[in-house]
Amino acid sequence: MLLAQVSDRAESITQFLTVFLVFILVLVLTYITTRIVGGYQKARSANSNFEAIETYRITNGKYLQIVKVGGKYIVIGIAKDSITNICELSEEDVKQMTGSPIQSADAFRDFLDKARQRVGKGGKDNEK
Repeated sequence: MLLAQVSDRAESITQFLTVFLVFILVLVLTYITTRIVGGYQKARSANSNFEAIETYRITNGKYLQIVKVGGKYIVIGIAKDSITNICELSEEDVKQMTGSPIQSADAFRDFLDKARQRVGKGGKDNEK
């Protein structure tokens, strides 16, 4: 009877480890696929004449978008079933974003590093 319990436990552990390894494999394959597709899309959009500068959500399914086509800036309205040209902007009218998403990610990484250091100290900053 004791041998049967040990056998069942070993089988359960083996089954768990197998499922866990398959899960890790799926995560790794998903990560690799995302990186490949993202790199392909980035290279493809870098050689394009179209660039979405900014999108503003008005309601569900309705957006205003500033698009750079060639050298022109165009404001379009996007609805569920239609796209409407609203106006054209001059380059001076368009405010370019000051921070790139990469800079934002770096700022978050710095914040996360500071938080990790604080946790590594055992939260001594709160004891002062």
